[in-house]
Amino acid sequence: MRPVHIMLAVLVAAVWGVNFVVIDVGLGHFPPLLFSALRFLVAALPAVFFVGRPKVAWKWIVAVGLVLGVAKFGLLFIGMSQGMPAGLSSLVLQVQAVFTAVVAMTVLGEHLGRVRLLGMAVALVGIVVAGVDEGSGGPLLGFCLTVGAAACWGVSNVLTRRAAPPDALNFMVWVSVVPVLPLLALSLLFEGPSRDAEALAGFDWGGAGALVYVAWISTVFGFGAWGMLLRRYPASSVAPFSLLVPVFGMSSAAVLLGESVTPLRWCAAALLVAGVALTSLSRPQRPSTEVPGAGVRGGSRVARTRRAGSTAGA
Repeated sequence: MRPVHIMLAVLVAAVWGVNFVVIDVGLGHFPPLLFSALRFLVAALPAVFFVGRPKVAWKWIVAVGLVLGVAKFGLLFIGMSQGMPAGLSSLVLQVQAVFTAVVAMTVLGEHLGRVRLLGMAVALVGIVVAGVDEGSGGPLLGFCLTVGAAACWGVSNVLTRRAAPPDALNFMVWVSVVPVLPLLALSLLFEGPSRDAEALAGFDWGGAGALVYVAWISTVFGFGAWGMLLRRYPASSVAPFSLLVPVFGMSSAAVLLGESVTPLRWCAAALLVAGVALTSLSRPQRPSTEVPGAGVRGGSRVARTRRAGSTAGA
């Protein structure tokens, strides 16, 4: 990779890592479901008018929008609102690589080799260690919700592989349109109209800054730049930079939010990063048959998106 693109990959990882701190700040201004809905609204508008028509079937956009936007981010934001630390969230969420591998094995017929199985085992040990650390002095419910968010992310990764979008930015902007109304409805149902109205009435520069960051910088810029790198270089060259996300997440949370990082948490971090690296960067063994319903061009795009793997943003 060219030095300028290496710096861009590190910048995207830093943006995604710091994003967890910004989410924590935003949750001080908005209820979690409302904040998630506003995040996707701001990410979709006005970008949807400039990225062109969707380049994949609507069924994939709706499916990824519901699983990624509503389920994954809904669970993550609620978990963090329940006290899940920003730094630990950035770490635990990376177990999505394990869920992605399991779902891909079930749905896409990918066979897990020994290296990937070892990576999954190491990552799961890291989750157990992180759970022990969090359970001894923190909200276990928030931890479990974050693990659930990682599972939903794994499902959305496999759906994205099946969709095989040729333009990551176009796909992400259109996906951002889908969760807005469902999240708003859930917010009105569970968080209440009065709480939502109070949050919107107290809208200030801090809330606006958090929304701009999570929507335009983390989502539009982050996924756009990451997609550009994946189009220019092999996924094996780009994907390792995603392992920097929890490093930036934990360090920025420690510096900006004063979160403590215990020795047990560092141990969990080392295990999770090592396990995710083994799971994500080893080549899956796939059957020789094509994905059902994929033609020659579609099959090649599916293969290319599979090689691209999952992104690590939040």
